[in-house]
Amino acid sequence: MNQIPSLPNELHRRATRKAFLKLIPLMCAIYFMSFLDRTNVALAKVHLAADVGISAAAYGLGAGIFFLGYALLEVPSNLLAHRIGPRRWIARIAVSWGILSVGMMFVAGERSFYIMRVLLGIAEAGLFPALMYMVTLWFGTADRPVAIGWIYTAPALALLLGNPIGGALLQLDGHGDLHGWQWMFLVEGIPSILLGIVLYFKMPDRPSEAAWLNKDESAALENQALADVPQHAEYFSSDWVAAIKRPTTILIGLIYFLNQVAFVGLYFFAPAMISQMKFDSPLVVGLLSASVGLGFLLGVLVLPRIHRRVASDARYLGALGFGLVLGAAAFILTASLVGKVLLLAVTAFFAGGVLPSYWSIAMKRLSGIQAAAGLAFINTVGLLGGFAGPYLFGMAESATGRSESGFLVILVAAILGLLLVPLLAIAFAKESGVAVGLEARA
Repeated sequence: MNQIPSLPNELHRRATRKAFLKLIPLMCAIYFMSFLDRTNVALAKVHLAADVGISAAAYGLGAGIFFLGYALLEVPSNLLAHRIGPRRWIARIAVSWGILSVGMMFVAGERSFYIMRVLLGIAEAGLFPALMYMVTLWFGTADRPVAIGWIYTAPALALLLGNPIGGALLQLDGHGDLHGWQWMFLVEGIPSILLGIVLYFKMPDRPSEAAWLNKDESAALENQALADVPQHAEYFSSDWVAAIKRPTTILIGLIYFLNQVAFVGLYFFAPAMISQMKFDSPLVVGLLSASVGLGFLLGVLVLPRIHRRVASDARYLGALGFGLVLGAAAFILTASLVGKVLLLAVTAFFAGGVLPSYWSIAMKRLSGIQAAAGLAFINTVGLLGGFAGPYLFGMAESATGRSESGFLVILVAAILGLLLVPLLAIAFAKESGVAVGLEARA
């Protein structure tokens, strides 16, 4: 087997620092706006019910149906990103979803709500796996968990900052003959369009295209990213279907599905839970709902760094799954309003903080066209969980009259995810054994 020669560590470290400083902020900015435009509807839930008659069940379906449109085109979208380059594709995604996000201000009932949410999901399809694919082109295995963790600070900040900002925009109700939620969709959609245009000109596809790297630095990044790829011929063939048939890919996708049932339901219904705690001001609801974003932010900053020091991926996922079970159970059992707000943050810490690890674990086993297809497949399965979560939360609220009853959904999903972790450990062991056998024959 041909071995890629090792590179001077200092050269690679210097190039990696530059990539973190120059590339990661652009990736964070686009993901921040996508998450803001996807989740701001959570703050509008109560107002959409009052102004256009959208019920809790219809809201849950509409919030989740976004992910069906997203999932429908996820794999083909990311294959196109691989074919034409992530820069062009991500820029196209940003402009089209920004236009549709602004269009949410024209929702007039349940049917138009469903249509706009599906179209928004279709427009955004492929964004996140395209970002993850870029990580595989720029960073080696040791740096990927931290890079992904920084990217995940964007949605965390979108919840932390977006909820108070959205709450403030809702208070523009009546200005210019527009409802507050119409102002929110308008003001938060336009920056996405502008950012997409900026990214088209500023975001390089790969290190060799970055003007801020010299030739040695770009070669160091690309060679190290390639060196961390398992050197099997099938990884460089056109048979990308092999990526989505692997047991590890399927199991990571299923665990991610259950995580998204819990976490997506949480952030789409957290403002409603806060509102039912007798807080009426949109700004106060937005501020307290930011507890979810705070827990999420702490999780993605802390947990990937812990992951780098844990030898067993399965044990790490099992520990976080157990933490999510405990957090959800504690929320259900406590009667304290302060305790419930804090436990929203704790639940988000585990449910959101684990997200970078799913991708770094998958990236260890995928590359090239298979990375594009495999990561998109995992995200597609997760998106189906994103549909199921809000729908189940909406059904639970319709049945009980309480938004916080959705925590039963979180608890069940967390337990099921925890039960799948031992199967993933077995799949890891078998896959490792196969890889050792191939290397011995080579």
